[in-house]
Amino acid sequence: MTLRPLTKNTLVFGAFFLALAVLIGAFGAHGLKSIVTPEKLVTFETGVRYHFYHGFGLLFLGILHHNFSTLKINVSFYAFLVGTLLFSFNCYLYVLTDIKVFAMIVPLGGLMFILGWIYLGVNLLKLR
Repeated sequence: MTLRPLTKNTLVFGAFFLALAVLIGAFGAHGLKSIVTPEKLVTFETGVRYHFYHGFGLLFLGILHHNFSTLKINVSFYAFLVGTLLFSFNCYLYVLTDIKVFAMIVPLGGLMFILGWIYLGVNLLKLR
């Protein structure tokens, strides 16, 4: 079976994002417990949780794109990628460095997630 490039990239990024989420989550669960405050650990876990959600979101996008060839997913794909970097990775960086600017960037990642899901919803409505 041949996959279109965007479908393949979406599935590959989803799989690798999920593997990375497992690794980072394990680091948080086992390596950070004795180093950071419980509040910071909650922030780290929130980053991991949204990392997982959007790794699965990428897999979902790829499967949808494979099954509905006219579905436009490019904006959602990039929104989920950028959203994960801005949201999850800035949660991680904030917890590890205690530099406030990382925490201030996190809401931009949330906006990217929202944009990605809305774009997907609008394009699903357009399917015939």
